[in-house]
Amino acid sequence: MSTLASDLPTGVRSVARSHVGRVRTINEDRVFDCPERGLWAVVDGMGGHRGGDRAAQSVIDALRELAVGGGAVSPDAVIAALLRANAAILGQNAAAGEQAGATVITLCLHQGRAHLAWAGDSRAYRFGAAVEQLTRDHSLVQELVDAGLLTPAAAERHPQANVVTRALGVDTACEIERHIVACAPGDRFLLCSDGLSRSLDAADLDARALEPLAATLMAGAFDRDGSDNMSLVLIDIPAVPTASDPLTATRAQLS
Repeated sequence: MSTLASDLPTGVRSVARSHVGRVRTINEDRVFDCPERGLWAVVDGMGGHRGGDRAAQSVIDALRELAVGGGAVSPDAVIAALLRANAAILGQNAAAGEQAGATVITLCLHQGRAHLAWAGDSRAYRFGAAVEQLTRDHSLVQELVDAGLLTPAAAERHPQANVVTRALGVDTACEIERHIVACAPGDRFLLCSDGLSRSLDAADLDARALEPLAATLMAGAFDRDGSDNMSLVLIDIPAVPTASDPLTATRAQLS
């Protein structure tokens, strides 16, 4: 169920970029950039013979259907859309005899908060005064790190670093993790696929305009690695909201 458009903060800006990289011939990543509905996503398809490409597009199609109309999108509606995409990918896999899937990270702005939903190793960061990773990877190496069997540095170089433990299109009982953060004026968010996060330099996450910042992040990922598709969405919350802005009202209620 959608909420009123007034639930969205005014002046939110965003940009989205995706690139095939220097090795792959098919871009199985997808980005979704819909500031007018307060909804963004990065999707990373998995599976050969264009299966990952198809799976990623199924997720985007489900989000696009959700975004038709006016007003903000509710977080529960985002989860429902992702579950529909999961079912669609499973059906396509059965028909094609494939094992395709997709990792996903979504951000939904709702009543002054950023609602994150994800499965896999596509990530969300918040940056401004500091850089904060908001998501925990659903991956084999992350489980080894959590168990104290691997250091974060070793995880980045591990031969199974790309093995995920959750994704859409893998199981009917798809588990999507959720996290909610209160937004402050001036907050910025980065959503990205693992092709970008593996080569991310946190020092690049600064206050410059979104377009040159996106160009720097994409060029840096390409130059440092570029072996995978790489995609990002950057979201900028206005630094000076109006008194009637939902972010201002929410912050006042929390203080």
